[in-house]
Amino acid sequence: MVRTVVVHDEELLRSALVQLLRADAALEVSSMSPGAGPPDRDVPPTDVWVVDGDCLRGEAHDASFPARRGDRLVVLTTAKRPGILRRAFDGGALGLVDKNAPADRLITAVHTVAKGERFLDQALTVALLEGAEMPLTTRELSVLSLASQGAPMAEIAARLHLSRGTVRNYMATAIRKVGARNRVDAIRIVQNAGWT
Repeated sequence: MVRTVVVHDEELLRSALVQLLRADAALEVSSMSPGAGPPDRDVPPTDVWVVDGDCLRGEAHDASFPARRGDRLVVLTTAKRPGILRRAFDGGALGLVDKNAPADRLITAVHTVAKGERFLDQALTVALLEGAEMPLTTRELSVLSLASQGAPMAEIAARLHLSRGTVRNYMATAIRKVGARNRVDAIRIVQNAGWT
């Protein structure tokens, strides 16, 4: 029996994934909402975590659910979110499944990952490589991230210990690198790619 926990922030989709996985008699499936889980010590033994990519923050294991580094993850995402793919892969996720894949692909991924093997959905391969090509530097990404929170240039400069001119330069470079028309467009592009 493969003990599987589904983590998704939307109840309807979480319960649909649970029902899909329960169709395989070899899987013992439960679920939880990110951030609503029990403390680490109360987490039942889990062989595979099936996690929506949007529930991941930072590294794959810096998430709002109680998985620990070394736990086996199957991450659900799309090719349109190369940043999430890259974070999940770099964070040690063994399985990457396209949200647009046939249902049986998820079951196959869970069994593959349970054996300690990697499962990479073919549709995500190119997007994973593109995720490695995030065009922004850490500083440019920090400037855009603070701007996305509504911080004015002066506040961004103060928080990052930079001059206003330097912040303007980072902003202009970031806008150019992602092919945006302006700051708002650059923020949208970066967020849609999952780079923040």
